[in-house]
Amino acid sequence: MRAALSLAARGLGNTWPNPAVGCVVVRDGQVVGRGWTAPGGRPHAETEALRRAGEAARGATAYVTLEPCCHWGRTPPCTDALIAAGVARVVVALRDPDPRVDGRGLRLLQEAGIEVQHGVLEAEAAALTAGFIRRVSAGLPLVTLKLATTLDGRIATRTGESRWITGPAARRAVHAMRARHDAVLVGSGTLLADDPDLTCRLPGAAPTPTVRVVADARLRTPASARLFHNPAPAWIVTRSGHPEAALAALRARGAELVEVPAAENGTGLDVGALLRALAVRGITRVFAEGGAALAAGLLRAGLVDRLAWFHAPATMGADGRPAVDVLPLDMLSAMPRFRRVSAAVLGPDLLSEFEAA
Repeated sequence: MRAALSLAARGLGNTWPNPAVGCVVVRDGQVVGRGWTAPGGRPHAETEALRRAGEAARGATAYVTLEPCCHWGRTPPCTDALIAAGVARVVVALRDPDPRVDGRGLRLLQEAGIEVQHGVLEAEAAALTAGFIRRVSAGLPLVTLKLATTLDGRIATRTGESRWITGPAARRAVHAMRARHDAVLVGSGTLLADDPDLTCRLPGAAPTPTVRVVADARLRTPASARLFHNPAPAWIVTRSGHPEAALAALRARGAELVEVPAAENGTGLDVGALLRALAVRGITRVFAEGGAALAAGLLRAGLVDRLAWFHAPATMGADGRPAVDVLPLDMLSAMPRFRRVSAAVLGPDLLSEFEAA
């Protein structure tokens, strides 16, 4: 199962709206087939592993990280493929919360005479599949907030200079994180200040281009932005009521315009509605890269599931621009809290990763 989980991880950022799944087929103590969900979600891990196994799958055990699907979509059910291949046993890590499956896949395998075991390395599989689970169960994607700051939490000088606070190793790690998410999200302020293209530029990176999403309530994104110099999808999330000419100019550059309600205070966007709009479009994992207003909005709404904080060994002082805007808080008990799950040294910088407490 650990091998299957390792295979599944290869699909992170590539398989949405489907989950990233891994499958290993074993017969007489030998691995005879391996598979993982292909880019775009097809073919599924089980059918690929069975294809590689061929006749050796008959009487074998299939280890699968997520309950095999039992419904028709763009591909036939994986339960049918396992039954037709003649496997004797299926070991599943995690039950699929999708209401079209949710235990039915396991039952169909058992009714076909296949021995079924589930719950093996369930926690590890749940962590890997967390984005898909959140989308299916809550209608929201999993959100990782990335902050790259000085030791005192600053992201730019008082004049706006911000490149580069962290070093090359930390920036490579950010690109790798982009590749493992379906979408990268920034606010319009960050877009205007930095003009990023938000792509993953690591050699051998994910074949499915990461969707670039800009939260832009006032529709300030210029048609000349570097975002549009790359064929990867660019979505501009904004409120309704903008002039059609302004919308048409961005559509002409290839942008998809997504309208959501404004925030209750009348400024910015309702971040919950923004994330739900992404989930409806199939996004399961979002990498939020700033700026301060977007970070504060996500934290205020309790919508940050994971936090990746890069610290550079430097200080900037109170006149530097903070990583997180006003929350505001009157009591310590109201602070968003996280638990550290890992820490790594990246050249001169430190990466600490957290999960919501």
